[in-house]
Amino acid sequence: MRGLTVSSRVLSAVLTVLGLVGPFVLATAAPARAGQNTFVEVTPNSAQAGTRVSIRAGCDNDNRRQAEVRSDAFGRVVVRPDNGFLTGAVTIPANKEPGDFPVDLRCPNGNTAQTTLTVLNMTQPSKGPNTGLGGTSGGRGTAALLLIGGLAVAAVAAGFGAFGSRGRPGTRS
Repeated sequence: MRGLTVSSRVLSAVLTVLGLVGPFVLATAAPARAGQNTFVEVTPNSAQAGTRVSIRAGCDNDNRRQAEVRSDAFGRVVVRPDNGFLTGAVTIPANKEPGDFPVDLRCPNGNTAQTTLTVLNMTQPSKGPNTGLGGTSGGRGTAALLLIGGLAVAAVAAGFGAFGSRGRPGTRS
């Protein structure tokens, strides 16, 4: 009989501890959420307007059915099953204004996910003017004239040098 009393005391103590600790554990535990593995990625996540971006997504364990991705950056894209993920690609319109655009995934099971795509719209610099006397300024005729002129100046300088080194007649040192 006494063993039964100890057992009921132990049982009562265990139930008391569970009664005190149980609500604390339940209150602090993270609830299981639908959409734990629901995600959307855009690669690259910063892209020049007019370029193509890749989209990879996941709809929990429901990656056997296509899903929809929407953004003001590129419109609507359907992502399709591909090796356990949902994938697709889209070209950002060349005239798209730069900025950050939300990219939203909507799965057939109702789950959603979001990421951000940064659109860049850097204009290409224009070609500078042909200035100076470099090889790009004119045609071959300009380079040939410069070469002939340089040779003529060198010949005249050599002539003056030879004439000047002779000295005056009748003077000796």
